[in-house]
Amino acid sequence: MAVVVLVLLCTNLIAHFTTVWASLAAVPVAALVLVALTRHRGLGWEELGLGREHLRRGALYAVGAVGLVVTVIAIGVALPLTRPMFMADRYATISGALIASMIVIPLQTVIPEELAFRGVLQGTLSRVYSFRGVAMAGSLLFGLWHIASSLGLTEGNRGFSAILGGGVAGQVIGIACAVLATAAAGLVFTWLRRRSGSLLAPIALHWSLNGVAALAAAAVFHAAA
Repeated sequence: MAVVVLVLLCTNLIAHFTTVWASLAAVPVAALVLVALTRHRGLGWEELGLGREHLRRGALYAVGAVGLVVTVIAIGVALPLTRPMFMADRYATISGALIASMIVIPLQTVIPEELAFRGVLQGTLSRVYSFRGVAMAGSLLFGLWHIASSLGLTEGNRGFSAILGGGVAGQVIGIACAVLATAAAGLVFTWLRRRSGSLLAPIALHWSLNGVAALAAAAVFHAAA
């Protein structure tokens, strides 16, 4: 467990505070290394959420998760009160949002993070703790994992900037909110992984929260243009 957490910590620092190329490769490479390492140490494919037995169940949960998120995001975009929350500057163009949603987000973020957290970390913790302990520890670490990626969150989102402001206080509040939100999401991902027995379900939910939101942001910007 200590090795897994240390690798995740170093990966996070490399991904956010070094070169562009290192930031692109760090998380995917670390996830593959962690899978190989834990497989070598005896963690089975089922423990990693990659077994064949639960693929069908995982796929059913995945479809349900995506459908729910799409519905919620569509409602959020339709309501004037919540629509500005989707105006993230990095997804201001449809082409950029498509590339991010279909390529960058799944390959650089969603699949590697789920392999690392709901695969390796959850499988490792499950050998020592009950599900309650696994869920609490895993979701806390997942929330802390997003501190670095939340830097400047309020400056790049018009809705959050209007509410929290763009100063230091606003940034701190934004980071705290991001950590709490991602920790809560991590708790749901962990539950889905256990309930379905497969990584397919948390991967689908994670992608829909990020990828569909990116497409929604582009749609909002396009409609406002």
